[in-house]
Amino acid sequence: MVVLRLSRGGAKNRPFYSIVAADKRARRDGNFIERVGFFNPVASGGEVSLRIAMDRLTYWTSNGAQMSPAVAKLVDRFARQVASQPAAAVAVPVAAPSAAPAAAPAAAAPVEVSADTSAEASAT
Repeated sequence: MVVLRLSRGGAKNRPFYSIVAADKRARRDGNFIERVGFFNPVASGGEVSLRIAMDRLTYWTSNGAQMSPAVAKLVDRFARQVASQPAAAVAVPVAAPSAAPAAAPAAAAPVEVSADTSAEASAT
């Protein structure tokens, strides 16, 4: 069974948690399948304290992964945080289209195939 849980990293007295999809039998900080986000409880200033890839989270939960209670609380907190931000702050910037379309690749020259392959076959 796959679970979504916290994996601790960081230094002594400076915890940093990754939100990971892992096999239930794996150790807390051991092997994991995918890193879905992170939580930094000691973030200060302009540092981001919580980031979750919601598309990957919904993928894992739709495939039967269970969230740990701590991850469920963080997901709720992240959802409230995203909902409270103005739409302009959440929107993903779109790249502007280029003025000139890309040139089409030149047609490749036809390759000539020789019918006499007996000499080449015997040489190898």
